[in-house]
Amino acid sequence: MLDLSPPEAASVLLKFCIPICAWVIYTDLKYMKIRNLAVMALIAVFAVVGLFVLPLEVWAWRWVNLPVVLGIGLLLNMAAGVGMGDVKFAAAAAPFFSTNPNHIWLMILLLQACLIAAFITHRGARAIPAVRAATPDWVSWGHHKFPFGLVLVGTLIGYLGMLSRAT
Repeated sequence: MLDLSPPEAASVLLKFCIPICAWVIYTDLKYMKIRNLAVMALIAVFAVVGLFVLPLEVWAWRWVNLPVVLGIGLLLNMAAGVGMGDVKFAAAAAPFFSTNPNHIWLMILLLQACLIAAFITHRGARAIPAVRAATPDWVSWGHHKFPFGLVLVGTLIGYLGMLSRAT
């Protein structure tokens, strides 16, 4: 509707996603939970902002990503114990990603890089006594599972950030 270039559209979407993603990081670290309200907010951003910044056909077709990722996530939840908050957040983030094969490979590489970076950072931070003392009630420090929302947020923000810088 606004006739923005793809980098401009990604930049606008990124600005709306950052506060939601910051909230997801906080709740995943503190409670090992991604709130449904955060998931719904991310969907609302794509529904409203995406409609204005993306071509209508692109916006409409990207909605297909949501149920596909949700279905895959539900299978992973049943088979591998992936958390439902992670599944729902990944599904809500899916429409922000292009289905262009080059973009799919970029997303996979970003997901892998974010997994490694988030895991090392989280495990390193929890080993620092000052960090643990400043955040003594964070469930993720002692939980047997890893707060995967960090990875999903990093992938979404990284993807939109890279697209917003594309020429």
